[in-house]
Amino acid sequence: MLFGNINKGLEEYRSTKGAVLVDVREGEEFRAGHIPGAVNIPLSAIGRITLPKGTPLFLYCLRGTRSRRAAGILKKMGYRVKSIGGISGYRGEIAR
Repeated sequence: MLFGNINKGLEEYRSTKGAVLVDVREGEEFRAGHIPGAVNIPLSAIGRITLPKGTPLFLYCLRGTRSRRAAGILKKMGYRVKSIGGISGYRGEIAR
């Protein structure tokens, strides 16, 4: 099940000044292929995030489950976040 349309979420990310695209999958998944421009902050390390709290964060994972969990954690920490779903629904270039 997909939790949001990642392609529409990416449009919003690209039009949001100062936004950061965050891939919350584990490092080996990120290295196997990710959306260009994304930074990798795995769900397992999300509590140690060091980005400024005013930074708009757009989160994705494989299908959307982990990004929603990460969004919940980050919101409780005071971050502006949006889960945009999973890379499995992405229709664009993949960086390696």
